[in-house]
Amino acid sequence: MLEEERKYLAGDGFTMPDLGAAGRVNAREPVTLRATYYDTPERLLTRHGISLRYRKGDAASKVWTVKLPTSRAGVRHEHSRPSQGAGVVPPALLDLVTAYRRGRALTPAAVLRTVRTVYEVSGPDGRLLAEVADDVVSVLDGRDVALRFREIEVELVDGDRAVLDDIEKLLLAAGARAGTGAEAFVPKHLRAMEALGSLDGPLLAAPARPRVTYAGDVVTEAIRRDVTRIFKHDPFARLRETMPNGDTPVHQMRVGTRRLRSDLQTFQALLDPRWTARLREDLAWLADALGGARDVEVLRERLFRTAAADPLVPVDSRAVARIDTALAKQQDAALRNLDKALHSRRYVKLLDALIEAVEAPRLAPPAWEEAEDVLADIVRKPWRRLVEGGGDVVGAGELTSDLPDFDWHEVRKRAKRARYAADAVTAVMGPQARLLAKAVARAQGVLGEHQDAAIAGDAWLAVAAASPDDHDLAVTAGRLFERERATVTRARADFPAVWEMVMEEKNIAWLR
Repeated sequence: MLEEERKYLAGDGFTMPDLGAAGRVNAREPVTLRATYYDTPERLLTRHGISLRYRKGDAASKVWTVKLPTSRAGVRHEHSRPSQGAGVVPPALLDLVTAYRRGRALTPAAVLRTVRTVYEVSGPDGRLLAEVADDVVSVLDGRDVALRFREIEVELVDGDRAVLDDIEKLLLAAGARAGTGAEAFVPKHLRAMEALGSLDGPLLAAPARPRVTYAGDVVTEAIRRDVTRIFKHDPFARLRETMPNGDTPVHQMRVGTRRLRSDLQTFQALLDPRWTARLREDLAWLADALGGARDVEVLRERLFRTAAADPLVPVDSRAVARIDTALAKQQDAALRNLDKALHSRRYVKLLDALIEAVEAPRLAPPAWEEAEDVLADIVRKPWRRLVEGGGDVVGAGELTSDLPDFDWHEVRKRAKRARYAADAVTAVMGPQARLLAKAVARAQGVLGEHQDAAIAGDAWLAVAAASPDDHDLAVTAGRLFERERATVTRARADFPAVWEMVMEEKNIAWLR
């Protein structure tokens, strides 16, 4: 469940204002809650903006809850399960924090006693718009109270943000205080741990932008970004959730894994080769598991788009549904394989290795050279492989319409690596690297559409071949195949103009 809320601090003399201007108000009877927050000894969950608590005392007593952060302040994913016994974390919630816990024991980290009064704010039609919780919180240290504070928490239920704005104006006018930036959303258990002195060192979440001086700073930051992407989306890949923008966590984990493998190869001169070889091998294993699930995900999305591409000449919808059923079976098998990987000991060991890669990457001596002195040379290598080709792969400018799909796909992979390399050095090389990365991204988009269409066309024929007696399915698959090949042809026709823009002097002068 997605939870959107705002928090405010209130002093001892604060009096809850009349909230009637925001809607019809119903004040519930106060309740006393006791919440125990669990974490590893290193406070790994808290450091990454995650909370795991066991709470009792209200109508929903004896409930375990995990809250996961999102990219938007004040918005969190909340997942709850009923208690299965004292101190027993429900397995489904334990699973969600796998990437952050990594097999470590969970023990009580903070205990809070809260006297809560809830004000329900409803619209004229009786619809519950928001809940305002007035909490008097005591942080317990054994039998003693280590800290006491008052907090107002406003949670959106079935209203829009205008309701939150209206309530905020009333609270601020009455003397409540809202934080700014990161201070606007400080969880209770974080305040508690700070008061108890159980947080040793700064939080790891939301690190400050690093100062780039040496070449090693660039590769370290690239690794951190890639690893963060993998960790951030791990819980949501387990939940099978689609993101608000329509993307999926499986896709984002795969992107993070691919980018990290690419960055380790691109910046190989700055890293210990034996260390990167082991890490890339394990990342390849994870990429395979993610790729199987993602590839079918893409095909199912593409199937209905291709089928609807020409509404004047519709294809057999029942045959399309049979293709989707076959793909759904493939997807179920791929997701089971991914689940097996994400629950394996090998994956947990990989997660530990990724954390080590962020905190203590194995740098080689050239990493201590000035960043500006070495980065252009490093980017130049994947760039030349893209432009000039090599081995059995032609250069991007040599792609012609009569070359097989394989050649186009290999150029696409090289374009991706060149783009990732340019992306990684923008903090040092500035606008010139950013321009190149954007230009290559456009070319990569055309090549990606080419590859997706080529793969999809073959997939439609393969599904039909598995049911040779289904004539309608064969006809429909053939028509879908033709549409995909038409897309391939368009991509091949569009690419030369896009590549010409990539090769503009403003994009590539710094690599000469």
